[in-house]
Amino acid sequence: MAVNEMGLSTLGITFGYAVGSTKPASFTQLDRISSIGEFSVTNETIDVSCLEDLTSKFVRGRGTTSDSIPIVVNWTDETEDQWEDVLAAYNSRGSGETMWWEIIVPGMTKAAFFKAQPPTALPIPSIEQNGAFTNTMNLVAEDLVGWDTKVAF
Repeated sequence: MAVNEMGLSTLGITFGYAVGSTKPASFTQLDRISSIGEFSVTNETIDVSCLEDLTSKFVRGRGTTSDSIPIVVNWTDETEDQWEDVLAAYNSRGSGETMWWEIIVPGMTKAAFFKAQPPTALPIPSIEQNGAFTNTMNLVAEDLVGWDTKVAF
C-alpha cells in the first residue's frame, strides 16, 4: 500500500519531561527548543562464520543505544528557569523513578518517549558572532521507550 501523505514538517513539535517509575500521566512542556538529537539503536554484529563459509556470516547482536541526546535550547531567563526546574525534578525523584521525555509531532497519532538523565549542572552556551544564543543540554540516554499514546502537556 502506498503512503498518501508527502511527509510531515518539524513545525509545531513540542517537547517535555516528567518523573515516574512508569509512564507518567502528565508532562511539563519545555519552551524554545530548536533541536532534538536522534536517539537510535545500533545492533552489534556477531560473526557466526564457519570454516566452510566462503563469505562471512553474521547475526544481530545486542543493541546499543545513543549515549546522549543533545537538546538545543534558545537560551533566555525563562528557559534557564525551566531547565533549573528540570534539574530540581530529577534531583528530587523518588526511589525507582526516572525522568521521562516526550516528543509530540503534529500529524502523528502517537508520541515518541525515552528515558534520560539531565546534565548535573546547566552548561554555559557557546557564543558565535551574529548567531542565536542557544545552549545544548546533553541528556544521558537510559532507555528508548518508543512510540506510544500521547500525553498532552
